Amino acid sequence: MPLRTKFQNKTICIYTLIGILFISISCGDNRESVETEPATVKSESFTFFELGTNTKLTEQIREDLGKKLGRDAIEGRGILDLDTNYAGFISKYLPKINELNQKLNFPPGERVEHNILKLMYRYARKKNTPFDYVALVFSEYTRTPLLFKINFKIDETGIVETLKTKYGSPQIIQWKEENGKTMVWRKNLDVLLVSLVPDQFGRHGYQIVIYFVQNLKELIDIERDEAKRKEQQRATSGKTAF
Repeated sequence: MPLRTKFQNKTICIYTLIGILFISISCGDNRESVETEPATVKSESFTFFELGTNTKLTEQIREDLGKKLGRDAIEGRGILDLDTNYAGFISKYLPKINELNQKLNFPPGERVEHNILKLMYRYARKKNTPFDYVALVFSEYTRTPLLFKINFKIDETGIVETLKTKYGSPQIIQWKEENGKTMVWRKNLDVLLVSLVPDQFGRHGYQIVIYFVQNLKELIDIERDEAKRKEQQRATSGKTAF
């Protein structure tokens, strides 16, 4: 066989083997990514001290937060009201959040309690942070965040500009009441608000609210299923009582 022909055949074999190896690696990677990706992982959106929609609250996280924000006050089962700024704000400007709030607080006018955990930090400034008050609400079912509220009087560290750089230009809501303003960011269903809220003297302070909509919907679904299960248990108990 001529030398050129042998060389050409070897070259073809090498490229063929490389092609087969590439296909095998690609297929293996794709299969592994599908099989190993947890089904419950949601798309990340907004974070506060690296706490995001997929965060699972642990004692280590509480300890880390204590180092950053000071000692926490903790509340267990209680109400979960999504309204902010003033009564009726979300019904006027954030109808989808208001719809979730209605589901969480049905029937209206009654005290509806939820299986939640609320961490509150009132002395964060002593830890050299710019925040006057921080409230972090988690689901006790999944230990994932539902609602964050962060208050501060003056934006001395450029928080608003940092958010604009990270998440882009916000939607602006100019209140028709009380001379306030709210900036809105949306990402992967979740919602971030920064509001300039006037006090009784007309001076504005800041309030940040993060609605983890994906997790709020999950809480509503869990509570609905739990209510159905309890209803079935009561029905069964009634039938077997006599």
